[in-house]
Amino acid sequence: MTPLQTPPTRPPAAAARHRAVALLTWLTVTVAGSTAARAEPSIEAGAPTPSTADRPAFYVRLGAAFLKPVSRSSELELVDVHGAATLALQDGPIAGSGGKVDSATIPAAIIGYVLPTSSRKWSIEGVLGVPFTVKFRATGTLATMSLAPTALGIPTGVGPLGSELGEATALPIVATLTYQPIRSGVFRPYLGAGPSIMFTANAKVTNPILTEVNRPEMSITPAPGLVLQGGLEARITRSIYARFDVKFIAFMMAHAEVRQINVKTPGLPLFDSVEVGTAKLDVTVNPLIVQAGLGMDFDLW
Repeated sequence: MTPLQTPPTRPPAAAARHRAVALLTWLTVTVAGSTAARAEPSIEAGAPTPSTADRPAFYVRLGAAFLKPVSRSSELELVDVHGAATLALQDGPIAGSGGKVDSATIPAAIIGYVLPTSSRKWSIEGVLGVPFTVKFRATGTLATMSLAPTALGIPTGVGPLGSELGEATALPIVATLTYQPIRSGVFRPYLGAGPSIMFTANAKVTNPILTEVNRPEMSITPAPGLVLQGGLEARITRSIYARFDVKFIAFMMAHAEVRQINVKTPGLPLFDSVEVGTAKLDVTVNPLIVQAGLGMDFDLW
């Protein structure tokens, strides 16, 4: 019978190396596992992705806005014509006359608040701009023909008004509800809509013929409108964005009225000047607003 053999024992040095390798392997696996757990936290089912949940509550875009009125108007209407003016004029519209509003470029900012919805895609924003001067222009026969060329067949000497009519300081207020369907990536389009109203102050007639005798009184009523909006944002850094924004304000009509109009009549020796009365004009402004800006998203708390 063959005697039972015992397995050879490892030398002490080899056994020590074996234990060291096993310990090192265990440490490596443990550290790698804990690092991965910290780097990739679990996302609960239904929780918003970081691109939406981490969106700050406020944003601002600083830049400039170009306002191009898509304007048309009613014919200029004369009211309360009396006295010597009735020899050359009468109440009612002046055929072929009209008015328009000039374009303007102003510094402007967009300030927005992200609504606390789960998607973080809805915002309320407004446009802040400095008050600016808006110029009213005469068009058609109001600019090219005399208001009163003759009186009883006698030339009055009153010339055409030309294009200059008046000006006012305008302050449009715009507020929109916007929706941004894409909250990831570099380019993020959006759409919006809301109300608007334009207030005016310091309205005055600037036409040299209408101001030669006295300064007529001019007033312009507030003009409400409906805003349609679209645009594109480009993400530059984590919180810095560039924006290109287009708004069209529909149904915005301004009612202008000029009172106490007096004009010189050099062709009539019996009258140095004639009081015309009051003129009214409805101008549909409907501005197209193109705005570009750069700004950041931020939280206040």
